Amino acid sequence: MDAAAAGMDAEWRTQHDLVEYQDALAAMEQRVADIRAGTAPELVWLLEHPPVYTAGTSAAEDELLDAGRFPVHRTGRGGRYTYHGPGQRIAYVMLDLKRRGPDVRQFVRNLEGWVIAVLNQFGVTGERRDGRVGIWVAGPDGTEEKIAAIGVRIRHWVTFHGIAINVNPELEHFNGIIPCGIAGYGVTSLSQLGVTASLEDVDAVLRKTFASHFGS
Repeated sequence: MDAAAAGMDAEWRTQHDLVEYQDALAAMEQRVADIRAGTAPELVWLLEHPPVYTAGTSAAEDELLDAGRFPVHRTGRGGRYTYHGPGQRIAYVMLDLKRRGPDVRQFVRNLEGWVIAVLNQFGVTGERRDGRVGIWVAGPDGTEEKIAAIGVRIRHWVTFHGIAINVNPELEHFNGIIPCGIAGYGVTSLSQLGVTASLEDVDAVLRKTFASHFGS
């Protein structure tokens, strides 16, 4: 039976061990094909990667400041360079927009709104900024710093890639790139902002707030 036609809710999967980036990409590619074929339900996949830099379709070579520091993977998602590593909650979101509404801009806004809602549950005000991808907060000294990255790819109206929220990663690891090609701004995390939260805490809020932005 066609999974979408059967009205199945999105599956949620939490990976507790670190997942190599290339393995996650291959798994997403397969799941996207299965969702399109109607043989698998949509999926929200929560995980962490070992330290890695990834380059989106708009990444420029001069934005990679330390090429030998961590593995570098080029990927088909939108955006530029970003860092993934332990302490960062990644949510790869594989949804069928034919079912949920074929509007790419609205989907991205829904991702942004989802992250903002999650941060709000921890007492952190996240905001969009025109011309700057991701979600931003005021740091301890009042400067704006990035707390979450967003990058998506859509194939035949099925989405993949998604969001990355900095819970308690090693922020110094971002120094090997110009994150998302935006110079002059820092990167922060829930921990850096004085919020004590585990990945499990963040996961619970991600699930709690999902339906209000995407439906069931």
